[in-house]
Amino acid sequence: MASLKLLLDTRRAKSDETFNIIFRITHLREVYTINSGISLEEKFWNHQSSEVFKEHPNSKLINLKLNKDYFLIQDAILRLEDDFTIEKVRNLFKGEKPINETTTFKVLADKLISQMFESKRTGNAIVYQTAVNRFLNFYGKEDIQFKKITYSLLEEFIHSLKVQGLKTNSISNYLRSIRAIYNRAIKEKLVERSEYPFYDIKIAVEKTQKRAISNDDILKLKNSLVKENSAPWKAKNYFFLSYYLIGISFTDLAYLKLDNIIDGRIVYKRRKTHKNYSIKLFPEAEIIFNRFKSSNSPYLLNIIPSDIPEDSIPAKKIISQWIKTTNKYLKQISVKEDIKGNTTTYVARHTFATVAKKLGYTNELIAEALGHEYGNKITNTYLDSFDKEIVDAMHYKVISNHF
Repeated sequence: MASLKLLLDTRRAKSDETFNIIFRITHLREVYTINSGISLEEKFWNHQSSEVFKEHPNSKLINLKLNKDYFLIQDAILRLEDDFTIEKVRNLFKGEKPINETTTFKVLADKLISQMFESKRTGNAIVYQTAVNRFLNFYGKEDIQFKKITYSLLEEFIHSLKVQGLKTNSISNYLRSIRAIYNRAIKEKLVERSEYPFYDIKIAVEKTQKRAISNDDILKLKNSLVKENSAPWKAKNYFFLSYYLIGISFTDLAYLKLDNIIDGRIVYKRRKTHKNYSIKLFPEAEIIFNRFKSSNSPYLLNIIPSDIPEDSIPAKKIISQWIKTTNKYLKQISVKEDIKGNTTTYVARHTFATVAKKLGYTNELIAEALGHEYGNKITNTYLDSFDKEIVDAMHYKVISNHF
């Protein structure tokens, strides 16, 4: 059973030479304190009776408050009995919502994932779901209480993923998702902050090797002979659309509609970051869009069927399959044309940045074009001053550099 004492903490004086009055709780030889919020000079404190001497002008009011708080804390200790933790005592003393340990890891995760799907954050939802499935599969049960997610359990989980051959960044993604769910649980008072198991868990991230193809290889890909409207033809044109639009992702490319073309620019919000983009539509890209034009599709590219809801799981699966197919045929063309490196849809973005750098453009301007933040807040303020004409000029110089 925990014991409670009211005392003046004379270990350290405040700047005005007063000392804090504290409640000291001892439980299983561990000592905890709760500050009363009151301080006074030691001459006014009766150490024997643990109260303020009558000589203090506010002794009655202070003693009344201290007695009231003493009994509130004592009541909290008695109510908790064998389930004592200092956080629970503090929560009950402050009248905060008690910890609800009936809501488990999977219950909260399912709620968050469902909210992501409802808000069309399908990509995030799938990442969270994959992490939850991996973790519970490792644990060997359908669910787990938050307080059972310990440092040791997480270390064992990390070890098991490494043994399975998962890469560092994949492991990092799983841990970040689990940590985010745990942090949400703390905010919702489903677990105490003192139980937090991630303090000593190192979530390592490996820097992704930059992937880009050379000017000569871009020209080889451009001049490669492929049958019109064939799968390789589509793969080649998807790559160059991304390149001509400053490395637009395949997902964002697939969702572009006629409404996204405004005053000769492609205007859209990136699915991954929700950042707004406005990219000059040069003839090189416009010609390719016209090749794919279809009256039966609301999209500029006929990748997603019109009856499939945007950002739904079926739409996500269709886009994922198209990316795999596109990369497969890009690889075939690369082998045939002796193009070095791994040519994929994502390489177009790195290639644009690499070519821009070789042409002498600054990192700040390249970052602005790609939609990245660069440097500190002052630098980012400077980036905001770049007008579209400057970015457009670099954009045109890059895509016309090879031809």
